[in-house]
Amino acid sequence: MNIFSFSAHFTSEADCRHHFKCERDKTGVVCSVCGNTAHYWIKSRWSYECKNCRHRTSLRSGTIMQSSNLSFLIWYKTMFLMSITKKGFSAKEIQKQLGLKRYEPVWQMTHKLRRAMGNRDARYTLEGMIELDEGYFTVASNEIEQSQGIRGRGAAGKANTLIMAESVQLEDIETGTKSKCCRYFKAKVLDSHLSAEINHEIQQSIDNESIVFTDKSTSYVDIADFVQLHITEKSDKQTTKETLRWRN
Repeated sequence: MNIFSFSAHFTSEADCRHHFKCERDKTGVVCSVCGNTAHYWIKSRWSYECKNCRHRTSLRSGTIMQSSNLSFLIWYKTMFLMSITKKGFSAKEIQKQLGLKRYEPVWQMTHKLRRAMGNRDARYTLEGMIELDEGYFTVASNEIEQSQGIRGRGAAGKANTLIMAESVQLEDIETGTKSKCCRYFKAKVLDSHLSAEINHEIQQSIDNESIVFTDKSTSYVDIADFVQLHITEKSDKQTTKETLRWRN
């Protein structure tokens, strides 16, 4: 969704509320008092009323927006900003873009959204042809990195993250045209470089009928035990460009 389609669908607080209610109705509401799932909708209160015990559940209650005083429109705009670019937005930048005075509510909102996105990713497994490698992401100040003078494995201020990408491109059934991006990605922060931890993540994240492409790292020696086929390539400029391009 681009900024034009977002603006067309979500122009007001009411638009966001109605959309959120429609999505919540699909999953259903469970009464926190008696456990009943049958409810009336009280439009004037924007709440559900249990048909059994008459307990009321607000539209936000039991959702990621519970206890938040920020409007539905602010939440929707934030979700849009967090998903529109690969580089992402910091909470400070989102606060600036939305014109909000207080930083703390924005920080809490973005962390709730990132946690929810992580939980969603944990529910599915990648399948087909998978490219896999480890990436290093800055978690400390530039000054710390420069003072250490270390890159890659063992670098101070960097988090080791397992990157997995379904490398089969999406193809239009009618025209046969392939998209310029691969299907799905998953990323998992690792505590170590040990094969045991990497093997565990592969079992959790990749279907066992998949074909996995990696470089020749010794951390990946057991991958063949958990997938249909494990293909290794020496990591060089040509390999990065052709065989393992999506994981980079």
